[in-house]
Amino acid sequence: MMRRGWRLGAVAMLAAICASGPQRPEAIRTASDLGPLPAGRYLYTPQDYQQSQRATALLVRQCMAEHGHPGFPLDPRYPTDPLVATAVGTDYGVLDLDAARRWGYGWDPAKSLAARPKGRRMTDAEYADFPACHADADRQLMRGIDLKRNWLYAGTRAIEVDKAVEQDPRLRAAWAVWSRCMTEQGFPRYPDPVAAYTDTAWQRDSDGNTRHTQRERATAVADVTCKRRHHTAELWHATRAQQQAWDIARHRDRYAAGLEALRTYRATVAGVLRKLG
Repeated sequence: MMRRGWRLGAVAMLAAICASGPQRPEAIRTASDLGPLPAGRYLYTPQDYQQSQRATALLVRQCMAEHGHPGFPLDPRYPTDPLVATAVGTDYGVLDLDAARRWGYGWDPAKSLAARPKGRRMTDAEYADFPACHADADRQLMRGIDLKRNWLYAGTRAIEVDKAVEQDPRLRAAWAVWSRCMTEQGFPRYPDPVAAYTDTAWQRDSDGNTRHTQRERATAVADVTCKRRHHTAELWHATRAQQQAWDIARHRDRYAAGLEALRTYRATVAGVLRKLG
């Protein structure tokens, strides 16, 4: 009876997904193709990151000039280049079939995910004052925000919400169907798509990219094929949306306070960009 209940729940979720089909592309290639999530409006976005990096750089340059370092670059290199390791994450594993055929669980090496500084290398004298100026810039951008209670509250809740998503019977049933599909094509019985994506067999380098071996690419193609055949990503996305909506309803005041903190931060960043940019 329980299994039948899970199956009916998954069917109902899939029916809801299909009902909103006109706005959704025929083939899901990226997580954004699945549509927005309820918690999205409360989260620090890639655009926020880009804007804040620019504002921080402007504040640091102003501070460095006050410390006797005129002409400090907005995007400086350190006196010695640090070893950078890139953490690679994914919401639903690989989704693009063409990319899976070419790059497996990695990507085109010509398109590095690691941002490289474009400015000149800072001098030792500049580097001595740089940490204090950077910390001062951070303090200015965070002014008026309760860091412990409100800052990025949705981000802290996301950890608990994701745990609930992973335990949802409908999603676990969808993963089981995807896993059987993989084994039927001769691949390992991964418990879920993230396990396939993060398999150490792909030997990721420090930049997060893989070796793109024939085995890796074949596994990734089967992975995407099974997801499309059984609507795994769509069911996964719907489960996340439902769990997030429930969590927002239970903690509405805290989410609202977190959103207000994020708006305060955005306004401060925008003010710096207007003044110094």
